[in-house]
Amino acid sequence: MTSSIRLISLSQSDILQRLPELTGMLVDSVIGGASVSFMLPFHPDKAVAFWQKVAQSVAAGERTVLAAEQADGTLVGTVQLITDLPENQPHRAEVAKLLVHSRGRRQGIARKLMAELEAEAKRQGKTVLVLDTSTGSGAEHFYQQCGWQKAGEIPRYALMPEGELTATSVFYKFV
Repeated sequence: MTSSIRLISLSQSDILQRLPELTGMLVDSVIGGASVSFMLPFHPDKAVAFWQKVAQSVAAGERTVLAAEQADGTLVGTVQLITDLPENQPHRAEVAKLLVHSRGRRQGIARKLMAELEAEAKRQGKTVLVLDTSTGSGAEHFYQQCGWQKAGEIPRYALMPEGELTATSVFYKFV
């Protein structure tokens, strides 16, 4: 149930203090087949290094990391709003790494995270959001259900965790 989910923004220190949880969530997602930039076999050290870079980026004001926390304090989801873009794009931000741990899926957590991310983008003066996701994936369908517009597809864009090529679908949303 999403009623027991609290959405929070993670600071650099929050990310570093919660590295084991964040690492576990990323490992769970990659092992589960999510196309989130990593390949199998996926060692937790890669996840730790990734989150350490994210923490530095948050500290530099380049991105916002939102998280979904269960009533017991356990993190079950995250999403990132990347605002470090060229100076001719002050109105735009990119969405990255929507992750929901397998134990938290099908409970509306991803939808809550995306709604809060859109509200945060508005608070930061962003009016255009963009993202890309593996074509044909459940994520592609999810973003369409959330009102995102598909701009197109790029064939042979990336590798899935197991190594097969996949196209990417590019989405945008005005907020």
